[in-house]
Amino acid sequence: MRFLFYSHDGLGLGHTRRHLAVAAALAEQAPDAAILLATGAEEPGRFGLPRQVEILKLPGLRKDANEKYSSRRLKVSVDHIRALRSALLLSAVKAFEPAVVLVDKHPFGARGEFRAGLKALRKAGGRAVLGLRDILDAPHQVNLEWKKVRHLIAAHYDRVLVYGDRAVFDPVSSYLFPEDLAERTRFSGYVFSPEDPRALQNHNWPFPPRHKRSRPVVLATCGGGEDGSRTLECFMRCAAGAPWHAVVITGPMTPDAELARLEIIASETGVTLRHFVPHLSALFGSVDALVCMGGYNTLVEAAALGVPAVCVPRIYPRVEQLMRAEAFQRLGLLQLCHPDQMAGNLRSHIEAALQTSPAFLRARAHKLLDFNGAARAASCLLSLASETPPGNLNRAALQGPLPQSISIAAA
Repeated sequence: MRFLFYSHDGLGLGHTRRHLAVAAALAEQAPDAAILLATGAEEPGRFGLPRQVEILKLPGLRKDANEKYSSRRLKVSVDHIRALRSALLLSAVKAFEPAVVLVDKHPFGARGEFRAGLKALRKAGGRAVLGLRDILDAPHQVNLEWKKVRHLIAAHYDRVLVYGDRAVFDPVSSYLFPEDLAERTRFSGYVFSPEDPRALQNHNWPFPPRHKRSRPVVLATCGGGEDGSRTLECFMRCAAGAPWHAVVITGPMTPDAELARLEIIASETGVTLRHFVPHLSALFGSVDALVCMGGYNTLVEAAALGVPAVCVPRIYPRVEQLMRAEAFQRLGLLQLCHPDQMAGNLRSHIEAALQTSPAFLRARAHKLLDFNGAARAASCLLSLASETPPGNLNRAALQGPLPQSISIAAA
């Protein structure tokens, strides 16, 4: 069985990391499966891949605003980068012949770049699944963006998988799913994939292990790092002279100028700084408190592991991180520090987090939330694949000419 996972990856690493977790669960349940991850992220191989998973690297996108993207590295127009990525995705569908395609968040890809690929898949009889994180954005914003495509989703997708809990947030009602789409929607629970302990073999730890340290460790991370420098700077300033060891992981996508500035501040304040740490969440269980943004993966990992967390969510261009942080705060799983109040309140929130029991947080999180989302999502994909065995795919429909060139007339 062949599976193609697609994520657009215009900002951060969350989409790809979620797909890696589902791919790992799928590889465990179906050792003979072949899984191709199409992603614009540059770091997926550094997180470790199951043996039957391969990466199709798409030219990178940069998110400029909601529904607005530009080329991350190539000096080409937005129309050219879209045409290039669209051609690669269509070629992947035609040449790889997946039985099931899993698409993350954008039903038809960034700026519709996967629309042709989905049409080819449907024509061949393949199945498609739309994976949605628990919260996309404020309902009015999602409803505005989906106004023209909402009625088309059910025509192209056999399932919608929501990686969350309907009791925490219900996208079916909030985002006005039509009846045929609501009937195809399943809630998988939260996607949590604990790191393999072997990932820490020969690991260069950025702080001493518990039995060798004399003060608590507070770790600050902002995911990929594209838009977290203000939070990290504030954290380092308030850590100066603190009775805890402050550690910052900037993230591999931190702009060079911001990284240089953060390195200077770290030197001035005595904070330990690292640019990138593979398998970062494997360290969460060894820290006494965590300062983070409100990304899906980080908050889910912190909750599942019982890490006392202070969340400083992103509030632009989307408010989904704030909405998620508020939901988790209502459940008693974290401290919420609004970014507009960070300068005066961050340190007191950290001190409160350091007084929280990890065992209590972990027990509470597992009582309130289901963290088996990766395995349940993998089971859904396998069920659909079993309905579309390789012999039933219409290969003739996939064997049209592969794109030989890309029109740059609009570039």
